[in-house]
Amino acid sequence: MPIYELNSEHIVKINETTFEEVGLHERKDLQKLLKNQIEVIAPDMLVISEEFGEWEDSRRRIDLLGLDKDANLVVIELKRTEDGGHMELQAIRYAAMVSTMTFDKAVEVYSGYLRKTGSNEDPQESMLNFLEWDEPDEEVFAQDVRILLVSADFGKELTTAVMWLNDRDLDIRCIRIKPYDDNGRTLVDVQQVIPLPEAEEYTIQIREKQQREKVARKSSRDYTRFDVAIEGQTYQSQSKRWTMYLIVKHLCSLAITPEQIKQAAQLKYAMFFRSVEGEHKSKDFVSQLKSLQDSGGRAFDPNRYFCSDEELILSKGNTYALTNQWGKRTATMIQNIITAFPDKSITCVPSGIER
Repeated sequence: MPIYELNSEHIVKINETTFEEVGLHERKDLQKLLKNQIEVIAPDMLVISEEFGEWEDSRRRIDLLGLDKDANLVVIELKRTEDGGHMELQAIRYAAMVSTMTFDKAVEVYSGYLRKTGSNEDPQESMLNFLEWDEPDEEVFAQDVRILLVSADFGKELTTAVMWLNDRDLDIRCIRIKPYDDNGRTLVDVQQVIPLPEAEEYTIQIREKQQREKVARKSSRDYTRFDVAIEGQTYQSQSKRWTMYLIVKHLCSLAITPEQIKQAAQLKYAMFFRSVEGEHKSKDFVSQLKSLQDSGGRAFDPNRYFCSDEELILSKGNTYALTNQWGKRTATMIQNIITAFPDKSITCVPSGIER
């Protein structure tokens, strides 16, 4: 579909061109530009590697390896050709090769990528922030591998193959990035051609439903509830999040600081608490953390923290919100905290087990 310039007198067609004609190469131009602005072709994507090829007996390399918000790996293949060549077959091989990647391996890969780009970011913390996780969850990580094909255009053989594969539960998207010559300026028209945008919402809903069912089948999440006794008062059948909150809130009321509690829990991740200086109500607390996020700080979702007026914790003149996201290691951390403060009259056992 041509692109036109509209002015008060004419509708002027902008001439199509090719990346070869304008002197743009796949690797040193397209790949370089897209890795730094991946949102052009894939919103909500984190690039964790470029030219990834850490496997035996193969010299093949993935142009870009990404991670999406659902913790799926994304193989991104780029071509400047008009038909895409056989990039779908190549990408399927790559997807199979990375399908067993663990969270720890992904952190290692991302660490190498950050070093090459000169970034001082902590790779694990950066990935956890992107995923909005408080700790790694191998049961959920990389449950699927998506494929993103990016080319100036796609041939009929390729598009037919991709649609057939998608009907068999693969997730392959084709993004056409078509160059145009506007009197020496190179413009690009970026369009998703498979799946068609009109059908994408329905397709995503079906795929998300299948993904949830897949995770539910494979996940071994721990849904244990706990009976908690604090200074003689018993709280029965509490979820992990409320068990942790009750214990932390009590300890903070005894002038034990959040930093001491975090150290006692032996949790090395940074999102145990979020805090701001001074004493604040919930509205102001959330507003300050949102402002920090908007100015380039860590993302903050108030739904993932205990941060109502009644739930916020005051300590040493500052305001803290405890995370409400807890994983399989929660029971161990609870016992670590109780052990660290043996004189604070706290006991905790799984519900249904006598003390």
